Amino acid sequence: MSRRLTVRRHLRPWQAVGLAGTLFCALVVLAGAWTRLMDAGLGCPDWPGCYGALVVPDATRAAAHSPEVPLEATKAWLEMLHRYLAAALGGLALALTVAGAWLRRRVAGYPWRLTLVLLAALMVQGAFGAFTVTFKLWPQVVTLHLLGGLTIMALFLWLTLRLRRLAAGAAPQGRPRRLSAPWAVAVALLVLQLALGGWTSSNYAGIACQGFPTCNGAWTAALDWGEGFHLTQTVGPNYLHGQLHAEARSAIQVAHRLGAAALLASLLLLGLRHRRDRRLRPWVWLALGVSLAQAGLGVANVLLWLPLGLALLHTAGAVLLVAAMTLAVWHRRWAPAAVSLPEPRKEWIHA
Repeated sequence: MSRRLTVRRHLRPWQAVGLAGTLFCALVVLAGAWTRLMDAGLGCPDWPGCYGALVVPDATRAAAHSPEVPLEATKAWLEMLHRYLAAALGGLALALTVAGAWLRRRVAGYPWRLTLVLLAALMVQGAFGAFTVTFKLWPQVVTLHLLGGLTIMALFLWLTLRLRRLAAGAAPQGRPRRLSAPWAVAVALLVLQLALGGWTSSNYAGIACQGFPTCNGAWTAALDWGEGFHLTQTVGPNYLHGQLHAEARSAIQVAHRLGAAALLASLLLLGLRHRRDRRLRPWVWLALGVSLAQAGLGVANVLLWLPLGLALLHTAGAVLLVAAMTLAVWHRRWAPAAVSLPEPRKEWIHA
């Protein structure tokens, strides 16, 4: 058996681990969203334990540890479950780093640097998890924490695709294509829209505008853009349920809507640009389709006054959108040269 074939077989289990990490990270993001939607982000007043314990204690011990924060057992358990899942994800990344990247760092083309970046990103994400509690749901930290979770999921997926390509015997020295300006704009708009979504959620602006497409029955509603995007808010107050006034929250909601429209337009242009590329077209249209569904969920959340299940589904849509865009970018960078569809034949009927 050739050495190359042996290496390829040894990579397959780690490819499966990378895919498991992608799915598990999506679960952690959704668990964090559910914790936030249930107002359980401060269910435990300390970190990494809960009232000084590794499991949720009884009311007596909780009162002795933090008498100013009464124990709400359900919220505390939701918060701790999220932490347990995040810790397990960190252990998975550590296994990928030690048993995967370190032991195979001499294998030509093995993405060990990407694995180290993934582990470092998880460590930073853990710090933001701590800051979320210690800064009492400060919107800047909560938004960055959400972006960090989605970034880690994209890194897991990218690592899986790299391992799959290597296991399939692709030439490790091949260079990916650079992203063109329309692709760079689409990626930038996606990141901006995710940040706006996190900012909307962390400032409790999900239903600041009643009705759609107007905001509170008007096209030019009273909007306070300066206060809504005042990024140097004071650290210290408890930001549970938000601190901004109605006009500031309305401005955030309108910005999120405008960001969705810009992202949809960008993805539509990409779809039209690559409509004749057989290899790339399905992935671009997938990203556009998920974006359309996500926009529909956003509208439904506004019209139905943000029901919990639908709000969680909106976060799941963001997860799927990141995955779809990651796949589209991957195929843009690594797919072979475009194969265009043939021009439709013109048949002339002579009288």
